Amino acid sequence: MYVVVCYDIVSNRRRARLLKRLKGFLPHVQKSVFEGYVTDARLVELRAMIQREIDLEEDAVRVYHLCGRCIPATEVIGMGTYVEREDDQVV
Repeated sequence: MYVVVCYDIVSNRRRARLLKRLKGFLPHVQKSVFEGYVTDARLVELRAMIQREIDLEEDAVRVYHLCGRCIPATEVIGMGTYVEREDDQVV
């Protein structure tokens, strides 16, 4: 399934830790946004990791599920997409 994960994390330390861990699950496309394909099992792991890393009283993370028709209909206006590859090159 294709998901978009975005976050608003209050603490710089928690934000940095979450950013690092999210990179193990999805491509980084904007400062606080990740998106890509994950299996159902991997999505369960992703949710559990997020819950461990954030403060549920202060932070917010949104996980959007995109259907197959929605993915090509996504519009990017402006600079284009920012995607970090596995080898840390920026596209």
